[in-house]
Amino acid sequence: MNQKRNIPISLPSMGQDEWEALKEPIFSGWITQGPRVKEFENLFAETHRVKHALAVSNCTTALHLALVALGIKEGDEVLVPAFTWVSTANAVMYCNATPVFVDVDPVTFNINPEEILKKITPRTKAIIPVHLFGLCADIEAIKRIAPNLKIVEDGACAAGSALDGKPAGSLGDIGCFSFHPRKSVTTGEGGMLTTNDDQLADTLNKLRNHGASISEEQRHKGPKPYILPEFDFVGFNYRMTDLQGALGVVQLKKLDKFIEERNERANFYNKNLASIEWLRTPSYGARFKHGWQSYVLFVDETRSPINRNELMEFLQQKGISTRPGTHAVHMLGFYKNTYRINASDYPGAFQSNEYSMAIPLHNRMVAEDYEYVVEVLKTL
Repeated sequence: MNQKRNIPISLPSMGQDEWEALKEPIFSGWITQGPRVKEFENLFAETHRVKHALAVSNCTTALHLALVALGIKEGDEVLVPAFTWVSTANAVMYCNATPVFVDVDPVTFNINPEEILKKITPRTKAIIPVHLFGLCADIEAIKRIAPNLKIVEDGACAAGSALDGKPAGSLGDIGCFSFHPRKSVTTGEGGMLTTNDDQLADTLNKLRNHGASISEEQRHKGPKPYILPEFDFVGFNYRMTDLQGALGVVQLKKLDKFIEERNERANFYNKNLASIEWLRTPSYGARFKHGWQSYVLFVDETRSPINRNELMEFLQQKGISTRPGTHAVHMLGFYKNTYRINASDYPGAFQSNEYSMAIPLHNRMVAEDYEYVVEVLKTL
């Protein structure tokens, strides 16, 4: 076997291009939301085939703004998958609404459309399907089952992903994306909202900027920069900086290349791990273009030589970083105690919580790294 390596679960792929891109906003003096953010938004909208893209500080704030713009308020219920990052449910709480958990399919790790109808009540106003790990949720099935619900896509992991040839972010009413360093493209922190609805776009634009009628850039470049804008409703300071926008433009131009490489490496894993009977590799149909934010396995502990947590410790000792796919939100202290939920209430999410395992997949890895991961797993 190769000499022990140190392979992190993820690393952002950045270099000279990104370094050079930062110079313009730094030397221009315009480092808050401005022309570079606008350039990033335009490119993102074009890439994801939507009319509007609006940059924000992160995906959590994007989710919050999306729900506010849709009028979600106290007394409303919003359906969310039980297996996702906690911010999906937290954003509902920010609106004083109630997150209602829906079980997931432990094969795809995405919301199970067959479980949705069981959770709809007269108070249900919206649903937040999550495109987990870069695989789109089946939005078309959700529309058939719940045609009256507003759809907010949590596409934190899904830049460049697609369903039936339609990009993530164009499938529902509003899409929300993340540019955290574990994503395919990154601006450090940062997020994006997408929509094809002109009125929603106008509302989101104002909400992210304190509720101001015009942006800082519009005011400063207008004929009377000393006149402050109108504030007709309460907004938030959820803006992106031009430093992040400059990074985003460079990163987004590499998205297709990043995903193509990740897809090639994921296929290598699929082929070479297929012989390990106690590991289940990712499974999805031809309708889906996977964005491969993460490569997540399912550990069958009824057949595995050691359990999932012991396996993660073993791999850590071999220099291979792993993580659980994510967590089952209904099992986290706040939600478990507040809503008196049992872990077994959502069996698909419970299984995903206990037995999923992400192994390294990112654009800083080389072929020998992937070969080493496979070799180590095959020693068990």
